[in-house]
Amino acid sequence: MPATEQDHQLAAELAAEVGELLVALRHKLDSEGVSGSELKDAGDMAAHNHIMEFLTERRPDDAILSEEGADDLARLKASRIWIVDPLDGTREFSEPPRVDWAVHIALVEAGLPVAGAVSLPAEEIILSTADTPVVPDAVEGPPRVIVSRTRRPPAAVSLADKLGAEYLEMGSAGAKAMAVVRGQADIYAHSGGQYEWDSCAPIAVAAAAGLHCSRLDGSPMLYNNENVYLPDLLICRPEWADQCLEILNS
Repeated sequence: MPATEQDHQLAAELAAEVGELLVALRHKLDSEGVSGSELKDAGDMAAHNHIMEFLTERRPDDAILSEEGADDLARLKASRIWIVDPLDGTREFSEPPRVDWAVHIALVEAGLPVAGAVSLPAEEIILSTADTPVVPDAVEGPPRVIVSRTRRPPAAVSLADKLGAEYLEMGSAGAKAMAVVRGQADIYAHSGGQYEWDSCAPIAVAAAAGLHCSRLDGSPMLYNNENVYLPDLLICRPEWADQCLEILNS
């Protein structure tokens, strides 16, 4: 069946539930001295298990692709598939009190994200297609290009150099994408090292908010592929899209 208003609400509800679960788990384990990979793994599994139970009960006929689950290629024949990242930004999650980590929930039909939600649990924020975000007005000054705090992808470096942009550093892909939606940044360009679950829900929300969303070559972001490696993206304010694509493809 096609996406309904109930699907939009369900994505937001699930993202909220998982976020609350993760905040409580993080606080409990941190108070017990649990840290590092043990904290990361506990968060990943608790979030994944909750999502699987929720979707199996509420949408039993839909397929699911989760970063933390086994990939069942029967999903390729499914008309509806939920693509989820139970905990995007495990490094940041494992470093309290960092807030730049997220939960991604998206529904895909015919390769396109048609409903989605990104929860930023540590900030008690949920951005979703159930209540389409309004992107704030542009700010004066040079554009702001958002990058990882550990490395700067070549695409972002190229754009920043040619646009005279400022860098902003942040952790998870979802947090970066939502920074553009929230007006904290203007451009998020990534190249290398991402999979479908990293960008699917962020693209659903960003596109619904009216931002430009594409591959670096300008082609559409398509999901539910046999190979789930989807290494590049461009999310930016519409007024920067043509200039960014020209620089990236010159």
